Amino acid sequence: MARVMAMICVSDRERARGFYRDVLGPVLGIGAPGIDHFGDQFPCGDGFIRLTALPDFTPGPHPVLGWQVDDVGAAVAGLVAKGARMLIYPGFGQDEAGIWNSPDGGARIAWFNDSEGNLLSLTEQR
Repeated sequence: MARVMAMICVSDRERARGFYRDVLGPVLGIGAPGIDHFGDQFPCGDGFIRLTALPDFTPGPHPVLGWQVDDVGAAVAGLVAKGARMLIYPGFGQDEAGIWNSPDGGARIAWFNDSEGNLLSLTEQR
């Protein structure tokens, strides 16, 4: 069986490790990291998140990783309580928590940045 490993580039390895461990971990079920010379590997679901340090890394504007959650409102509240900040895009029609409802009613989505500026998302399928 093959498992997914998401590769996330970061510029500050220590700061990113703390964010994924202390902010995301308790809310999204990310396990304790395995640490080696090249990066940090966190178990997540049936796969892994691998943080790779690139000192000159600049994040892009598109999501690099997302989670499907049962209740996006609860997940958003949990992350905000841990210090994450949901992104609100002017004119996009998100609610005050930063949650967007798809026009067909099939999904509720929230976006936020990790400590390095990588765009992450939460999706509740309906």
